[in-house]
Amino acid sequence: MDKALEKFGNDIAIAFSGAEDVALIEYAKLTGRPFRVFSLDTGRLNPETYRFFDEVEKHYGIRIEYMFPDAVEVQALVRSKGLFSFYEDGHQECCRVRKVRPLRRALKGLRAWITGQRKDQSPGTRSEVPVVQVDPVFEGLDGGDGSLLKWNPVANVDGKDIWNFLRAMNVPVNSLHAQGFVSIGCEPCTRPVLPGQHEREGRWWWEDAKAKECGLHKGNLKEDGAAQVNGDGATTESDIFNSQSLVTLSRTGIENLAKLESRKESWIVVLYAPWCPFCQAMEASYVELAEKLAGSGVKVAKFRADGEQKEYSKNELQLGSFPTILFFPKHSAKPIKYASEKRDVDSLMAFVNALR
Repeated sequence: MDKALEKFGNDIAIAFSGAEDVALIEYAKLTGRPFRVFSLDTGRLNPETYRFFDEVEKHYGIRIEYMFPDAVEVQALVRSKGLFSFYEDGHQECCRVRKVRPLRRALKGLRAWITGQRKDQSPGTRSEVPVVQVDPVFEGLDGGDGSLLKWNPVANVDGKDIWNFLRAMNVPVNSLHAQGFVSIGCEPCTRPVLPGQHEREGRWWWEDAKAKECGLHKGNLKEDGAAQVNGDGATTESDIFNSQSLVTLSRTGIENLAKLESRKESWIVVLYAPWCPFCQAMEASYVELAEKLAGSGVKVAKFRADGEQKEYSKNELQLGSFPTILFFPKHSAKPIKYASEKRDVDSLMAFVNALR
């Protein structure tokens, strides 16, 4: 913790979930260095967790930097699928809106973040968590792959030792722990665990016990276990880049677009695979780009290029790796490939403005 704070100063922050990861804040306080703390307020947390946040702020004399989901996205999700759709079709979509995208916004202002992940928390997904790593999913302040470091200082610490530390230091804890809750998330998706159950069994109990991640630490999931593959070689993972401002191109659609010698409008198209962590990392930026370009004379689109579409995309659309971004100018047949690894909305907008 001391090394992380010394190295990154104000460009690093502790991710606080409102559970036993309060130990991270105590460790930070003990270093004597200034530190930042942020948390994701999904709008679905337990009342006890909100009271705990307030208690932590007063105990340490800090202000937690709360991140909230986009109200329009939440409204669209609830209006179309109801308040509890995750019980029927899985928690990933809700978590993506309420947690992953707000986290992505928070991390874009940092060069590193500190988490409370431990190897013993989830044998299926966290058994190989290192103490320090290049974040495999999210981007930091400078943009692009490798722009964000992820510190997991308690990766090798046993959960029992965390609790011994909390008691010894008389650290405030969430009152839900006394009610049998161990791993604490949103109220509808968290319940107490029974004696002998693993702590993650209280999260999303209706789903596969080996893949209990909400997307914040999706890099923990092995690619061969993160998504199933159907007969044509494409994964069945939930789609991404979902926005009314985006055009979804079929194989015929992308072929027709590529054949045009002259177009009524310019197009920018991302070739993607929904299981690709780098595609997931740029989702918020690309959706924001689509919203900014709405009605501007530039169409923003996506084409899923994995599975049976991959060979065509390699041969005809310059696909090298996911994601590949192409700009189809208004008066030119050949698309122009975006060469930079910086996929933030400002960089993408500069690319569009330079060519349209």
